[in-house]
Amino acid sequence: MTISWGIIGPGRIAANVAGDFAQVPDAQLTAVASRSPDRARSFAAGHDIPTAYGSYRELIDAPDVDVVYIATPHPQHHAIAVAALRAGKAVLVEKAFTATLAGAQDIVAVARETGVFAMEAMWTRFQPAVARARELVAQGAIGEVRSVQADLGVTRDFDPSDRIFAHELGGGATLDLAVYPASFAQWFLGNPDSVTACGSLEPSGVDAGVSILLGYDDGRNATLMTSLHSPMPGHARIFGTTGWIDVRPRFHHPTEIVLHLGSEEPQSLVLPPTGNGYAHEIAEVTGCLAAGRTESAIMPLADSVAVQAILQQCLDQLGVSFAEDPDALG
Repeated sequence: MTISWGIIGPGRIAANVAGDFAQVPDAQLTAVASRSPDRARSFAAGHDIPTAYGSYRELIDAPDVDVVYIATPHPQHHAIAVAALRAGKAVLVEKAFTATLAGAQDIVAVARETGVFAMEAMWTRFQPAVARARELVAQGAIGEVRSVQADLGVTRDFDPSDRIFAHELGGGATLDLAVYPASFAQWFLGNPDSVTACGSLEPSGVDAGVSILLGYDDGRNATLMTSLHSPMPGHARIFGTTGWIDVRPRFHHPTEIVLHLGSEEPQSLVLPPTGNGYAHEIAEVTGCLAAGRTESAIMPLADSVAVQAILQQCLDQLGVSFAEDPDALG
């Protein structure tokens, strides 16, 4: 069974994702849409995509597209995803899932109302090395998980014309970077009982960085750091009662994990991703659709909402407020 895909938002990350379709035999990239017809045609030509649309609505209405991968700026995800779901199109929505918690909750409500598949494109959960760490934890290899640490930083000069610093486009460290450690921690620890955030703001009003403490009533915790102006290694660690797992930098798409157990020699497991690393999430969506499932067991919708709730609390504490773009379809 071949699943036909279309891309909405032909930017940098969409280009990386498009390059991995060749790694998934049952997935076929057949269309791309941009609000700029020239941009859509250029992207299509560069990735051997048969059809280019000059509006998002045209792709959503196309009868030969099964799945829409949404790679627009965060505030546009909600309106596009809801329109696609109501048109019977499955959606893979780039992280962060939405710009607001309410937007995420609405997408999930529509997906469940329509019975159409939806998933957040959190590629980290599908990386072979991270999947193996999850298996080791489930097998009790490090005992009971008590704590998670993760950091992710980049160095960018402030530029008000850059999307990552633009308030109207949902810029800032929380939605672009903190979503990775937050999702990682939530996957290994579950939903936190408390969220504490501190950080600083850019002149445009988005956050320049955020440090997050997730607390659990039983004493477990996660400490997470992100920054747009600090070159953090991108390291993650999962601490248990009998050992720990290092997820080597950069943890959101690693090739190696190291298992530490007491006085034993550390065990290195090298598990590189396929292609650019996006093939695994493409395969997950394609496989779910072939099996008739409406959501992924690895990246379930409840987890996307839980992570968005963490991000929303961080933004609220930092004094940053975003809104979904009601005119995203143009």
